[in-house]
Amino acid sequence: MAVTGQPVDDCATEEFERARRRLFGVAYRMLGSVADAEDILQEVWIRWQATDRTDVKEPAAFLTTITTRLSINALQSARVRRETYIGPWLPEPINTEDDPALGAERGEALEYAVLLLLERLTPTERAAYVLREALEYPYARIADILQTTEAAARQLASRARKHLASDRKAEVSSGEQRRLLTAFLAAAQEGDVAQLEQLFVSDIVSLSDGNGVKLAARIPVTGALRVAKFVAAFSSHFWSGKTIEWVQVNGRPAVTLSEDGVVTTVLTVTVSPEGITRLLWIMSPDKLEHAAPALT
Repeated sequence: MAVTGQPVDDCATEEFERARRRLFGVAYRMLGSVADAEDILQEVWIRWQATDRTDVKEPAAFLTTITTRLSINALQSARVRRETYIGPWLPEPINTEDDPALGAERGEALEYAVLLLLERLTPTERAAYVLREALEYPYARIADILQTTEAAARQLASRARKHLASDRKAEVSSGEQRRLLTAFLAAAQEGDVAQLEQLFVSDIVSLSDGNGVKLAARIPVTGALRVAKFVAAFSSHFWSGKTIEWVQVNGRPAVTLSEDGVVTTVLTVTVSPEGITRLLWIMSPDKLEHAAPALT
């Protein structure tokens, strides 16, 4: 990359703005964090300003390459930082009812359940999967971005798909997810252990991301009966004074819980044809800003 210190002209700004939505989509899918994705875009913009753009034939591809490589580096360091996180770490949810500027043409690697599975991949596997499945990039271009061979790029994407396929449950419609979440909310507020247990698969997991906030469980709770009793145990106080509103989180039904107009929790679930497989409580204040109900 040649650095010239040349002034940024209107054309360069327009090129960046045209690509911004897609770039954000790549960085967010890679990192699972809006703040981290925005930091990546800021760094990409700085590098774009310092680039000799006369040698850049495809600005969008060039910017995507920078974004992906920076995201790989950021993901590697982020995983080290998460070792000091208090309790489970979950991706940051985004309300997708209004255009959240995720940018890529396809919803793949955007659904919350998929973001959770992507956490199990290596940074390069994750990049290959996002570029292939979300952006439909050809393997030759993925290889160029990842600085590897086309055969290696194919292998990375294939390995990522196999990892995800081994853990991914059968597809369930958004309507069925909403039905199960609605039933869960009713049973949870009643503290009905038997009804809760019927909604769950036997190996359900409840995960709370609070980074130390009050009421957020610091360890996963597993098993249908244990999770049912866990949820029922706080039914008398947790829901009191809360306003529950439906939202679309990462393209799927979810709810926000608010107190005095401030969102304190995002609750979503992953489901299979057999029932609810995971309860996901996002309670860390830093992760709630972009999940608020859309203004009407």
